[in-house]
Amino acid sequence: MTDITEEAADQPPVWVPPPWEPPVAGTEVGHLLGALDRQRATFRWKADGLDADGLNARIGASTLTIGGLLKHLAVVEDEKFGVWLSGAPLGEPWLSMGGPPEGDDADVWIFTSATDDSPEDLYALYDGAVRRSHERLALALPNGGLDQPLRIDFGAYGHPSLRRLLFDLLEEYGRHTGHADLLREAIDGRVGEDPPPDWRPWPDNG
Repeated sequence: MTDITEEAADQPPVWVPPPWEPPVAGTEVGHLLGALDRQRATFRWKADGLDADGLNARIGASTLTIGGLLKHLAVVEDEKFGVWLSGAPLGEPWLSMGGPPEGDDADVWIFTSATDDSPEDLYALYDGAVRRSHERLALALPNGGLDQPLRIDFGAYGHPSLRRLLFDLLEEYGRHTGHADLLREAIDGRVGEDPPPDWRPWPDNG
């Protein structure tokens, strides 16, 4: 699961957690954000280092690709922490790309257009969206915590809380990280629950 080393032969193994490991005993916020970042890191590792053929590879009748998942989750990050949390429009880089459209056509556009995007652009889209999510969440949490209502209104159901957003996003990542796991094993045999301890998901973001 994580890196275990031995400092000396007569010492018990010492657990050295990787930077994406959730806290062993922390606050509710710490556990939620830690679990989410672990999912992000695992997904990013499953997607890492592929060329265009790898990013566009499919299994059987499924239309899912790792490139499409990178683009889909980038949209989800910007939608949840931009549109839902702050009420801001989706904005760039999506406006310049001509999408995604509203409604059921959004995922069709995402997965279709991803085949035309370069690997560099797809990785940058996803990494940039995660960076923006970290920044937006850091600004929001001191102003109401997990109980604060989001800007999005679900009509008779009211405004969901930030806590609900984070749980929804964990569910989204759990599903799609599983998809990426199967795709990556079929592409080049990469398997495993966690990235190597010296791997970093967003080297440019710290």
